Amino acid sequence: MNRVALVFTLALVSSGATAPSDLSLDATRVAASDTSTTMFDVNGLRVILRRNTASDVVAANLYLLGGTRQVTPATQGIEAFLLAASERGTAKYPREQVRQRTARLGSVMTISPDEDWTVFGMTTISTAFDSTWSIFADRVMAPSLDSTEVELVRARMLAAARDEEEQPEPRVQRIADSLTFAGHPYSFSPAGNAATLFSIPLSALRNYVATQMITSRMLLVVVGNIDRARLEPLVQATLGKLPRGEYAWTPPPSAPRRGRAIVRMNAELPTNYLLGYVAGPRARQPDYAALRIASAVLSGRFFTEVRSRRNLSYEVDAPFLDRAIAVGGIYVTTVDPNATLRVMRAELTRLQAELIDRAGLERLIQQFITDFFLKNETNGDQATFLARAMIYEGDYRQADRFVENLRQVTPEDVRRVARQYLREFQFAYLGNPEKLDAGILNQF
Repeated sequence: MNRVALVFTLALVSSGATAPSDLSLDATRVAASDTSTTMFDVNGLRVILRRNTASDVVAANLYLLGGTRQVTPATQGIEAFLLAASERGTAKYPREQVRQRTARLGSVMTISPDEDWTVFGMTTISTAFDSTWSIFADRVMAPSLDSTEVELVRARMLAAARDEEEQPEPRVQRIADSLTFAGHPYSFSPAGNAATLFSIPLSALRNYVATQMITSRMLLVVVGNIDRARLEPLVQATLGKLPRGEYAWTPPPSAPRRGRAIVRMNAELPTNYLLGYVAGPRARQPDYAALRIASAVLSGRFFTEVRSRRNLSYEVDAPFLDRAIAVGGIYVTTVDPNATLRVMRAELTRLQAELIDRAGLERLIQQFITDFFLKNETNGDQATFLARAMIYEGDYRQADRFVENLRQVTPEDVRRVARQYLREFQFAYLGNPEKLDAGILNQF
């Protein structure tokens, strides 16, 4: 389902119209607990396996826990840098063999640094799993880190980082995050930036392998057509031989609340970009689900009032960032920020002052669940779904409560979390500063 269809349903909460019933699927059935999911331990490495025989595709995601708490201001991006450099050769697969053999197998390996972890993932078919795993595990355990090859990777990552730093959306996201979480690990960039990627020495990469590749800070989630009898010996013979270490996941420290703030950046652009963030509840708190739904409601109302009715923006949203500490926000690109912000402020005020129609909220939640599972139906997506429950809530089976938690959200919950969390935003503005009245932002 596309975004327009979803937002149309979100808007029904305001209008009281009836959502088409055939848009819903039985998400409870999709999320229901299933005996095909098991968990076991290999020398401190926790392994979650969900057997899925619907296809021959297998996804294996290795979660290196810690995220931005693993770095300092000078080492931002080190984990992504290290994993990228491992593609240039390992102890078993020198230089080009890593890429050549991976391509020959038709497998894909990905690196996704995040605030709470870095995901090193592989996707392949069942018949190629053992061969792909051998390459995958060796990239974690024994990267060659040849100086010439590392510099080639550094140059490539620097070029990508510098290009991204010039793009409007990443720039406002980076500034809004650093404002909201100033003095907090979330203010660091898990992917790094041009300055840190340039300065991280080869010795730091080698030391990171020696000291941080330990099983106690790893979680492996495998989803697909493979059973434990086949998977467990592969893990035991590879990652299970790494040092255990003494790492223990704990939630990140509480986020600071400092009142409203704005950073304005002058840029000659066809439109102006504005993003505001606020820190929300922790993942284990009941308000987490309520803020997720409140953000969805607000996003739908923004879409209806700002884009559909007034044509003030093509892109408007109330983002919800799924972290150990949730983040709520408002985002828009517009040529008329003042007019747009007045409309957005009115919709936020309405959400904070009025109760949503209960029947409309139930339809919205059902549609949200449907859209969520449609967007998270791949084996890799299911792996992350299980990992979030395991890391954030201490039990992968808590993933089965996702639907129930959303359905327990009431109109009163939505109004309460909107009042409690969606205030005192930390704003990043990129565009023409003369078009922005800071007094309007002070109302948020």
